[in-house]
Amino acid sequence: MKTFILNFILISSVVLPIPGKAAEDFVYAGQGLHTRTLAASCAACHGTNGNAVKTKAEFDATTLAGLDKAYIEQRLLDFRKGVRPATVMHRHASGLTLDEIKQLADYFSRQKPEQHTMPEPQKLKAVQDE
Repeated sequence: MKTFILNFILISSVVLPIPGKAAEDFVYAGQGLHTRTLAASCAACHGTNGNAVKTKAEFDATTLAGLDKAYIEQRLLDFRKGVRPATVMHRHASGLTLDEIKQLADYFSRQKPEQHTMPEPQKLKAVQDE
């Protein structure tokens, strides 16, 4: 009986913490999914993973990928407060909680910056004519 109790205690001490760790990972994964969902709405202007496509237009959205976390966070807070002028960013930022702003700043600061440019119309026409 003593052997059974000792074995039970040993096995329980190893097995019981596992679900706690799994639950912790699940919560973290859920937060990551929420952050990626928020970031997806930024992609319309700032590009996939924060890599904006540059054009020759007067206005090009900022590439967010690889920017400093504190810089992104401060800009979003400034947009939210109306301190920084913008066409639509103040509306987007005002819908974010402080925690979501921090999550987005962390997410975009960890993305790898890539150079994307729109091809010139003449090059597109040449490709179409081939």
